[in-house]
Order: sequence, then C-alpha cells, then structure tokens
Amino acid sequence: MAMAAGGGAGRGRRRLGGLNEINVTPLIDVMLVLLVIFMVTAPLLTTGVQVELPKVKSAPMQMDDAKLLVIITADEHVYLGKDEITQALDDKLRTNARLQEEKELYVQADENVKYGAVLRVMAAARAAGVEKLGMITDPMVVK
Repeated sequence: MAMAAGGGAGRGRRRLGGLNEINVTPLIDVMLVLLVIFMVTAPLLTTGVQVELPKVKSAPMQMDDAKLLVIITADEHVYLGKDEITQALDDKLRTNARLQEEKELYVQADENVKYGAVLRVMAAARAAGVEKLGMITDPMVVK
C-alpha cells in the first residue's frame, strides 16, 4: 500500500507537449545557401601575380595547381607563390620546407624580363637543392 500512496515511479509526472526532435530543414537551407556562396566566390579568390608569359609552340603541360611556383615579373620582382622574395631569394628558397621536401620548382617569368634575372632565380633554386626545375610558358596550339 505504501507504493500506491507514494505515487511510484512515473506517477505524478506529466509529459509536456513539446517534441524532442530538432527540425533540421532550416539548417539544411542555410548550408545550401553557404555552399552556393562559396562556389561563386572561390574562383574570385584565386588572384595572383600577373605576368605576360612567352608564347611558344609546345604541347600544353599538365600543371598541378599544387606545384610550387616562382614568378618573375617584368620589373624583375620575384614571388614565391604570392609572397615577394626579391630581396631574400636565396634564403627563402633554402629555408622553404616544401621545396626542401619535394625538390621541385616551376619558374613562371614574364616574356619581357631580362635573361639574367631568370638565371639568378634558377641558380638560387639549384643552390637550394632543387632537382627538378620547370619553365612555364603560354603554349600555342600545335597543329
């Protein structure tokens, strides 16, 4: 009888009318809007150093976007990716961890840059331990 008078487990508790489930539809809507925004803005963020590449007759090279790239502008400024390294070219190449690991570098020089500037970059790359050095051009379609 004591159990009946005491209410027992679960007696006296009333279940409130709220749902225990979360409505994920608004979350999915927000995620889809963010996805569309990122898809539209991502190509706009890929700005780099503009150089006029020499045009030569060659087959297009399959260039992986993830390759390490040194850019030489017409006014002989040198960039490693987007960072200018003109003043500390040798040190920046020697201390770049990715370059030391991959031992691969691609040079993209403006067609109006002096030959000596390109050679200085190539010599600094070789001194930094680069084993594979490529030159990037603007290929003309070979017919």
